[in-house]
Amino acid sequence: MTSPAAPARRVPEAVHRRRWAILGVLMLSLLIVVLDNSILNVAIKTISTPAPTGLGATQSELEWAINAYTLVFAGLLFTAGLLGDRLGRKKVLVGGLVVFGIGSALAAFSGSPAELIGFRAVMGLGAAFVMPATLAVLMNVFERDEQPKAIGIWAGGVGLAIAIGPITGGLLLDHFWWGSVFLINVPIVVLAVALMLWLVPDSRDPKPGRIDPVGVVLSVAGLVLLVYGIIKGGQLADFTDPTVLAAIGGGLAVLAAFVVVEKRSDHPSIDMAYFRNRVFSAAIVAIALVFFALMGVTFFAVFYTQSVRGYSPLETGLLMLPLAAAQMIFAPRARLLVDRFGNKAATTAGLVVLAAMLAAFATLDGDTPIWVLEVVFFLMGAGMAHVMTPVSVVIMQALPREKAGSASALSNTFRQVGGALGIAVLGSVLSTAYRNGIEDKLGLLPPGVRHAAGESIEATLAVADRLGARGEPLAAAADDAFLHAMHVTALWGAGVAMVGAVVVAVFLPGRTPAPEDDREEQEMVSAAD
Repeated sequence: MTSPAAPARRVPEAVHRRRWAILGVLMLSLLIVVLDNSILNVAIKTISTPAPTGLGATQSELEWAINAYTLVFAGLLFTAGLLGDRLGRKKVLVGGLVVFGIGSALAAFSGSPAELIGFRAVMGLGAAFVMPATLAVLMNVFERDEQPKAIGIWAGGVGLAIAIGPITGGLLLDHFWWGSVFLINVPIVVLAVALMLWLVPDSRDPKPGRIDPVGVVLSVAGLVLLVYGIIKGGQLADFTDPTVLAAIGGGLAVLAAFVVVEKRSDHPSIDMAYFRNRVFSAAIVAIALVFFALMGVTFFAVFYTQSVRGYSPLETGLLMLPLAAAQMIFAPRARLLVDRFGNKAATTAGLVVLAAMLAAFATLDGDTPIWVLEVVFFLMGAGMAHVMTPVSVVIMQALPREKAGSASALSNTFRQVGGALGIAVLGSVLSTAYRNGIEDKLGLLPPGVRHAAGESIEATLAVADRLGARGEPLAAAADDAFLHAMHVTALWGAGVAMVGAVVVAVFLPGRTPAPEDDREEQEMVSAAD
């Protein structure tokens, strides 16, 4: 009867007393990273408009502005987690916030799409050091019995950021220039760093892993090549183009080399042995596929609400509130459903609901009652909440406590890779389907304008606007072509979410808590040894 008391000695009493205040600071740090992406979603249309209102970014440049952040973020997450384990999570967290703040200030004053893409990469570098450290610190200031609740609240913070982001972005774009959506990060960073230095204890892995520079280079290079090929294929509406095939093939080859190097390395960036655990692997796949579907759909949803339906950035932010509200409501409570029905049932149900709501986008048109979109967003958020919280707990508790940084980094690496590929793949599906739908309507335009006008709905509408009354039929055709492309893309996203549902239904554990108890017992025995 004495063994259950052992875990209570893991967290010092002084830290235990202020654990909820520490969680609040960690959530503020997380808020900045997530807030930036959700704000940017609303600003996409504004940035795509010509100067002086925006930067005149094309759809492929917009995809790169998002993916430059996520690829650097994903490629460096595991190394950042190892550095946190080695140097101290608090130091790495503060350093990451400072770099993120500097990148945000530079991005705000970008003079071209290329500059914006570069400074977004700097922001991704900073964010890579923030995200894994927040979960790693959380796992070290909460006892095991409180970790699921704390992770649920942490996941609810993501929902809060998703709620605040679009509304904040809309308000800023209504009153200031587009760069304000990045500049807003700076004062939040200053506040977060001050609170971090005051409240958060430092922690590190007593036996940290060695840094794997070869693995880092291979993973980043492979992902960039793969995503470049996918985006280029969508831009050209031709995936058989030699440049596209070379980039995709090269990316896959480099990623295959990465796996081989990691298996043979005695200090890998990603320990492939973790993936022998089918439960762990299924949870990782579920996170990747959820973000693949969600990020891809969010990308086109903004163009649907603003370009087709005519809502302002602020109104678009308000329309996305149900998505965020559902995550805030259900993420902290998802554990209750897991306790009653098990991980398998709760997560599978969440993914099926998400897939159904993605498919529902295929029923929307230019005059669908707006409350239908609100219901779809709310149920999407509810479905996501019942996936993210359970699988985050599974992943974080699958590895020993000392490897919290590594577990968090793995989770977030696959989340970001899934999101980047979602934007690239579904963005390319959208671009290809749109170009195929509008191409025959562009025949009267000059040859030099024709290709650019067919790349996205914003490009077509800009040309139609310059034509005045003669451009009205082209604008109507653009709406029709976009709606068809959105329907096709939504069904692709729904299919991906259903693949995730099948994976978790087969591999995640049900209601039996035995494996988790066994792991805890093994950890206590190891600690005693």
